Amino acid sequence: MSTTVVITGLGATTPLGGDVASTWTAMLAGRSGVVALTEEWAQQLPTRIAAKAAVDPSEVLDRVEARKLDRSTQLMQIAGLAAWADAGFGLGEDNPVDPDRLGVVSATGIGGLHSLLSQWDVMKDKGVRRVSPFTIPMLMANAPAANLGLKIHARAGVHTPVSACASSNEAISLGLDMIRLGRADVVLVGGGEAVVHPLPIGAFGQMQALSRRNDEPERASRPWDVDRDGFVLAEGAALMVIETLEHAKARGARIYGTLAGAGITADSHDLVQPDPDGYGQSQAMIKALREAGLTARDIVHVNAHGTSTPQGDVTEAGSIRTALGAEADHVVVTSTKSMTGHLLGGAGALETVASVLALRDRMVPGTINVENIEPDLGIDVATSNRALPSGPLAAINNSFGFGGHNVAVLVTNENVTD
Repeated sequence: MSTTVVITGLGATTPLGGDVASTWTAMLAGRSGVVALTEEWAQQLPTRIAAKAAVDPSEVLDRVEARKLDRSTQLMQIAGLAAWADAGFGLGEDNPVDPDRLGVVSATGIGGLHSLLSQWDVMKDKGVRRVSPFTIPMLMANAPAANLGLKIHARAGVHTPVSACASSNEAISLGLDMIRLGRADVVLVGGGEAVVHPLPIGAFGQMQALSRRNDEPERASRPWDVDRDGFVLAEGAALMVIETLEHAKARGARIYGTLAGAGITADSHDLVQPDPDGYGQSQAMIKALREAGLTARDIVHVNAHGTSTPQGDVTEAGSIRTALGAEADHVVVTSTKSMTGHLLGGAGALETVASVLALRDRMVPGTINVENIEPDLGIDVATSNRALPSGPLAAINNSFGFGGHNVAVLVTNENVTD
């Protein structure tokens, strides 16, 4: 029998709030975290909006420690340690978990971008002797996971999946595998990103991927609306503590839900465009269902990738319909990116947290800014908060990334405790 893996800790720092509670409250209130960029560098760009972290890491972290960490690591450290504390674990002598049975999987799509570019500027302007000796440990993509591993003394494995916007869902899947394969009892999983910077905003803009609704930033991210014109870059992080049901029960842990399965596929179609027929996307959902031992009839909610791009939103709607068939008529679909913007490598983890909370509270936050919905989608997009029924519930969270990466994570309300 497959090992049951449960979720016992949640942590986040997002454009909607500095923790899980404030972020979830904002989602249920339909509040946007997208703002106009006032920095001088932004004024030269076609896109001058983004979704910044609501609470700057400098307000949370020790100043001396923060100087040695890239912004992406700062965000993931805040979210990761919050999840760790939420699970009831401490640090140092207050950490009861066997380090040889403890792992970390924290993902990023891009890595230490701020450190890389800022230190390159230093080297160009002031010479190599002024480059920080901390540059490499700051910019390397595995720095967030490595730093978290040091904090919680994890020795079962510390990993960093990099699969563009599917990265943190892949991290969740890898953590699930670690436990089911007997390599760990407890794993801290998730990811984050820090890309509110002129280069990625300019580069994504050159791809015609970003919204240019600069005069109405809070209305810019509008998945499935006919007037959508691209996604909105965001920064933030979300992580979860997952562990065996046996381990959680033995310590009397509060359980948010069960991580029941995951499905991973690759399109093998194009580096940046999704396969229009959505085959890989639908197969990821089907694989997640199969791994969880569930059927389409068991799914009540999908937190979609839903980035607000013209092609991507339509493709995903079709893939949901293909995966769930006629049962899709009874599934509440939403995109919380309409409020948070797109956290790239951190998106999947944040949206998995939102899926867990939706099942816990039996309430799906509506997709905001849908004023004129794309016709003939074949899915039920919630444009306002939607209550979920009583009884057993299951939800799928989708994340799709450049490179053709598709990861669907499936969670249920089985084993939930107060």
